[in-house]
Parts: sequence; structure tokens; C-alpha cells
Amino acid sequence: MRIIKYENKYKEEWDKFVNISKNGTFLLNRDYMEYHSDRFQDHSYIFLDEKGKISALIPGTIKDEIFYSHRGLTYGGLILDKNSKMVDVLEYFELLNSELKKSGIKKVIYKSIPYIYHSYPSQEDEYALFKQKAEIFSLGIASTIELDKEFKFNKSRKSSISKAKRYGLEIKKDENFKEFWKLLEENLQNTHEAKPVHNINEILYLKKKFLEKIKLYVVFEKESLIAGVVVYEMKEVCHIQYISANERGKEISALDFLFEYLIKIEFKDKKYFDFGTSTEDNGNFLNKGLIFQKEGFGARGIVYKQYIYNIK
Repeated sequence: MRIIKYENKYKEEWDKFVNISKNGTFLLNRDYMEYHSDRFQDHSYIFLDEKGKISALIPGTIKDEIFYSHRGLTYGGLILDKNSKMVDVLEYFELLNSELKKSGIKKVIYKSIPYIYHSYPSQEDEYALFKQKAEIFSLGIASTIELDKEFKFNKSRKSSISKAKRYGLEIKKDENFKEFWKLLEENLQNTHEAKPVHNINEILYLKKKFLEKIKLYVVFEKESLIAGVVVYEMKEVCHIQYISANERGKEISALDFLFEYLIKIEFKDKKYFDFGTSTEDNGNFLNKGLIFQKEGFGARGIVYKQYIYNIK
């Protein structure tokens, strides 16, 4: 087994492996990873077996003598196929550490892929991290519904949905990201003095590359767009990437109305409906109001973990 540094000539092979892997998602395809290549210098690796066939991948970037997998993504870490055994994963870490050490890298920050995105059991990396004496330094709590199990909306969510239905609202699967982005940016600026992770040009680029994976659903009151969400659709997961409503949308609970439709109709055949995290500052701050709202739909907690370890 050997390790080589990723180069552009391997793009097609990389993407093919991600698509057949047991824990990869489209966020780990090169077109997604490289939309912000101007901000994050790529330092990814490919693992090859004795026959020269790809057996694993790890996306990565480097900053200040630290290897991140991955600074520009929600998660990273080893991408594996079903043939990878525990001893193989231990060897991947040894090969990675040896290669990084040659480059003067002293630490690794590793964002593990939450289990809901695994198409087959794939937590060998977490045991390998334990063997590296890795420590958890960031823990985000997300709220997820397991759709093939029994779940219930609470009284507050039911009441909000009933209220919204009195206003003749219309839900549309839309392509007008520019109009929604204007609403999103204004809402984030007014509420948190913040900006979305992606600017409008970046999300349009990603939508073009992943037409069937990135979707926009909006709520109209007559001719006015009052709320919407951006969905990242995986094989078994509907992940909510962006949520926003204007003042009118908030007043009449347009988002609750939209979520009922997405959960009970549009994505009812998925295994998981993931609202995303409700934490900031590496998990040290919990937005209690936000997570309470998500839990009102029957969602419960899964974690997004980041590990750190020193290269020996």
C-alpha cells in the first residue's frame, strides 16, 4: 500500500471513488471542494493498494503546520469503500502521518463524517483516531429526524403550521437563487451581522455543477417570496443547508409550513432529515431557541466531531 498526493489529473478517478464509497457525499467531489480553491490550498491524498487501485482518499488543506481535513468543508476525513478493513485504516493513518511529517506538518485536525451520511458502517477512522491519541476539540450538535421511525410534531409546531395554512401560501421548487439570496443576506445581516458561507456566485456555480443535489424551496404569499430553504440532497439524507424568512414569513410561520411539506411529502422516502447544527464557537455556544424549534418537528441529536492530534 502507498500514498500519493492528489493532482488534477486524478479528478475523474477521485470523483468515481467518492461516488462508490461507503461514506462519501457530493461535498467531497472535486467540483464542490474546489469552488473556494482561492482560499484553501489543496493538500489531499490518495491511497493505492498493491495493484495501484484506489483504496481510500483524504481531502485536505494545510495552514500553519496543521493538516486540516478539511478547512473548507463541513466534514472530511478518510473516504472508504466497503473493502477497507480496520487494519487498512490503521495503515492509512500511518502512511498519512509519515507523509505529513516529511512536509513539516505537526498536527492534524480531522472532521469525521457523521454516521447518517454513511451508506454502510464506516467508523473505523474513529478507532484509528483513538489509537493516535486524538482529542475532540469541537462538537456540533445537529437535529435529525429518522424518517422511517415514528416521530411527532409538538403542539407549538402544529399550531404554527395551522396558522400558516390560513394565509393561502404557496410552496415552489424554485431556481431563482438570486432573489432568495437577497432575502438570506438581509436576514443574516440584520439578525447576526453575518454573511452566508457561500456568496451568490459560489452557490450558482455549485448549483450548476450539482443540479440534482442542490435544491431551493420557497414560500410565496401571493407574489411575494417570504421564506425558503436550500436543500442538499444525498442518497439517504435531506440536509438543510440554508434557512431564511423575512419579517412577514416569520410572523405567519412560513418556515414551519414549508418544513411540514419537505418532511412529510417531498423527502418522506429518505432515511434522514437533517436540520444541521445549532452550535457556534466549536460547540461551546448552543442556540437553545433554534434547537428547540428543530426538536419540535421530532428531530433529535447527532454530532459533528472534530478531532486533533499531534504527529509523532
